[in-house]
Amino acid sequence: FVTEFAFDSTGRYLAYALADTNGRNNALYVLTLTEPDVPARRIQSAPYEHYAQLSWNNSRGLLAFLSAVEDEEEQFGDAALRLWSASGDTRLVMAADAAPDAWLLPFENSLRWTEDGERLFFGFKTAARVHAERRLQRQKNEDDADKDSTALFDVGALAGEAGLDVWHWRDSLIIPNQIKQWKNNDKAIYRAVYHLAKDEIVPLAGPMMAELQAVKNSRYALGLADGPYRREITWNGWFDDLYLVDLHSGRRSLIAARLRSASAQVSPGGAFAVYYQDSLWYLYECSTGRRRAVNAEIATPFYNEDFDYPRTAPAYGVAGWTADDDGVLIYDKFDIWYFPTHGTGARRITENGREQRLVFRIQKVDPRRRWFDPDERLLLSGYHDSLKHSSFYECRIKTGGPRLLLEEKRRFRFLAKAEDADLFLFSKESFREFPDLWIAGPDFSRPRRLTDVNPQLAQYRWGSAELYEWKSQDGRPLQGVLVKPDDYDPAKRYPLIVYFYRFYSQRLYEFDRPRIHDRFKLPYYASHGYCVFMPDIRFDIGAPGQSAVKCILPGVQQLVAEGVADPDKLGIHGHSWSGYQTAYVISQSNIFDAAIAGAPVSNMTSAYSGIRWGSGLARQFQYERFQSRIGGSLWEYPLRYLENSPVFYADRISTPLLIMFGDDDGAVPWYQGIELYLALRRHDKDCIFLQYHGEPHHLKKYPNKVDYDIRMKQYFDHYLKKLPPADWIVRGEPYWGE
Repeated sequence: FVTEFAFDSTGRYLAYALADTNGRNNALYVLTLTEPDVPARRIQSAPYEHYAQLSWNNSRGLLAFLSAVEDEEEQFGDAALRLWSASGDTRLVMAADAAPDAWLLPFENSLRWTEDGERLFFGFKTAARVHAERRLQRQKNEDDADKDSTALFDVGALAGEAGLDVWHWRDSLIIPNQIKQWKNNDKAIYRAVYHLAKDEIVPLAGPMMAELQAVKNSRYALGLADGPYRREITWNGWFDDLYLVDLHSGRRSLIAARLRSASAQVSPGGAFAVYYQDSLWYLYECSTGRRRAVNAEIATPFYNEDFDYPRTAPAYGVAGWTADDDGVLIYDKFDIWYFPTHGTGARRITENGREQRLVFRIQKVDPRRRWFDPDERLLLSGYHDSLKHSSFYECRIKTGGPRLLLEEKRRFRFLAKAEDADLFLFSKESFREFPDLWIAGPDFSRPRRLTDVNPQLAQYRWGSAELYEWKSQDGRPLQGVLVKPDDYDPAKRYPLIVYFYRFYSQRLYEFDRPRIHDRFKLPYYASHGYCVFMPDIRFDIGAPGQSAVKCILPGVQQLVAEGVADPDKLGIHGHSWSGYQTAYVISQSNIFDAAIAGAPVSNMTSAYSGIRWGSGLARQFQYERFQSRIGGSLWEYPLRYLENSPVFYADRISTPLLIMFGDDDGAVPWYQGIELYLALRRHDKDCIFLQYHGEPHHLKKYPNKVDYDIRMKQYFDHYLKKLPPADWIVRGEPYWGE
């Protein structure tokens, strides 16, 4: 009958809650593990009362917990918050009926002490939300006979049982999104804090400022409020107002309004906050409200330099703070910058990242540390943006650097540092090398391999990967990855499949795990005699489809000209966003001999005002400001929506096309596949549409994943290798009943 238990950090105490079948012997106990002959102490007990959220204050030897009574309908009432101390005292912090006005303390909660043991964080729900939840649960528990007893002509009662949603033009969120938010927020709570020394509870978050950043200082937290901008989400995406929240009074002070990307942090000591807005990083002094843009005089961009969406580019982020809140570390694309909080003197501590196109990032070897000392050794990862391989470096904030520790034509991932030794755990991988675990000392001079998880790889034809470079149709330098079979012969030409999304060149040294799913498997096709080309795509605002054409076709043509690819055996494959691009590319060129498009948008005009049923969001924002990159509404740029929709070029498509959709797709409406299929069918084009029943955006059911895997291979084998076609490719599969 144990429902929950918790050990304190010393291992001296074990707290556990019991709830028996009849509910009359429910109780909370604490067992002293250092006294095995002493029975467990019962510290709280009441019929039908339950106990949960057991949370030890390891600095003070206190146990916080919630208690609530379960009623006959198996619903928990309002909870009470209590503390138990090792001396045996139990203190009632807040009774079940003593929550602040308009709030209730829910039994399903999250109790968390700060490291110093001075504050306990937990959450409230609004009373209106809790009452609505209980009312809905009571309705579900009603007997069917009672539901059927409504008088035939009792208009009021009948109308009360009507099933409908009312969509109002002034709704802050559209109804499908309200429904998703309601369900997703079933266990959501608004953060509050209990100050132990003052024996005081302070609500911090609420419906208008629901999100509160994790608090790691004793003075302030940062809160985000999207309330003023919720209606805009439909077409413009997300914005937030940033607030400084006083942990002792609950008072909120507006720091910045209408942030597109809320990159913000409070310093470990609570003296400063830093936030990003419109390409500038601002330092905000919490006690005075003064602010300054710390990078205003620096020519180096701190926004994402590869950002090609029609909205404000986000930042690369904050790396951390130095001791005593003396400085903050901020990333640009390549380097790490130190900005003092008092005065000027910003500088790069990595010195040469941009010049060498090396992306430096701090690896936090101790996740419990909240700041860096200026003299301490920092472990850095290095990523060669042009060459795509990894390295490890070290540097110090005070003296800079960096100094190279380890570099190979591989991809490294730092995993952990030993707590009581200077030993570092990391993985190392390449296209054909599984990411086994390695260990090294502080200088990384003699790394030692710990695991050999997949020795059977040596038995398989796997393929090799190399960096490939070319120029787009408008002269822009591009990179990608070319995968070749193990026995590649430069004197032969190979069937080539293009597989892409946006940027894939960074996958040069990634190990590709063969799995049964709806994605492309590089080693599988390479081992069957295919070359695979993974090009990067650079997008122009307002022309996403043509951007894909300009990037992909010159790369394929160069591979044909160099004798790698057979011009009569060219295929292209994409899913979702690249499924759309695949459909568009074959509408603009007949260079390909076969194409597979999974979940493609085919008609931007009809998709624009649809719903993403997985989230309940409208799709307008995606087309105007996000992935589709059109740059404005359907009424501002009607031609852009038409010109970027492959369905309007269906009469030009000559490439055989296989379309795949799950008919429960919550991201791309599956009728987008129907539109493209019907358009191609109307023009007597070679097209097959695979509709998987009850499947979301990515196939989940294993038989369906196996089936699609097989059909993809059969499709490409027939059109690119000229093997005999599978029967479904020639004749389809007529419906014969379920």
